[in-house]
This record gives sequence, structure tokens and C-alpha cells, in this order.
Amino acid sequence: MEHMTTDIGMFIQLAVALVLGSVVGLERLLAGKEAGMRTFGLVSVGACLFVMVGNMVASANSDVFNFDPLRLASSVVTGIGFIGAGLIIFQHELKGLTTAAALWVASAIGVAVGFELYALATFATFLTLFVCVGLWFIEHWLEHTLTQEQDK
Repeated sequence: MEHMTTDIGMFIQLAVALVLGSVVGLERLLAGKEAGMRTFGLVSVGACLFVMVGNMVASANSDVFNFDPLRLASSVVTGIGFIGAGLIIFQHELKGLTTAAALWVASAIGVAVGFELYALATFATFLTLFVCVGLWFIEHWLEHTLTQEQDK
């Protein structure tokens, strides 16, 4: 796959990362969680930008040094782990774990867009929404069913 090298192509790439990340953030916002569209959009754009810069540096300096853009992408995973850890709050119960996991996936979506894997990023977005919304309903139905069985 030929990489987009035009300015408009790069801008579209970042916009796609923003839209996909924000869609995941919209679900978290509607669920009343602390991180919403802006946070998820920024994480996805940031991850995409790191990959794009890594690719550009690698191609522009391939004759000078050997640079692996995948190393930059793996650093995104580590960095987002710190943000995710900050979202998880231990009080009397564990809170923020799903939001932290969704934020981690939003960064992976941004990495996929950065590598121009648009179909994969879009499908991952839909899977993430299914997990956050669809499985939420299934979990609550199961909890309700199990509670009724225990009360009998």
C-alpha cells in the first residue's frame, strides 16, 4: 500500500483517527464516565500522529540510519498505559477499568489509522462499541437473571 504523502492525505488520516476515537469516546460520555469524546479523540489522533511522524522520519532518513516505526507505535502502548492507570480508581470498588481499556483501544485505533489500515481501524471501532454497549446489556441481563435465581 502506497503511503499518503500529500498534506491533504495526512490531514484526512488525522481526521479519520479523530472521528473513530471520538465515536468510542461518545459511548463513554453517554455512559456518564469521566473520559469522553475529547479525551478519546485526542488519544487516537496522538497515536496516529506518532506513527505518521515515525513513517515520515523513517522514509526521509532511510539512507542515514535504520529506524523502525513499530518501535514508536509500541511506545504509544506504554504511554497510554500511564493515562489508563490514572483513570482506574481504587476505593471500595474498582472503577474506571473499562474506560481505561477503551482508551487503550482508541490508541490502537489511532495506530492503525497511522499505518493506513482504515478498514481494520473502523472494524475495531465497531467491536469496541459492541463491547461497551452490547456486552453491557448482556452483563446486566445476566446479573438480573442470576439475582432472580438466587432469590428463589
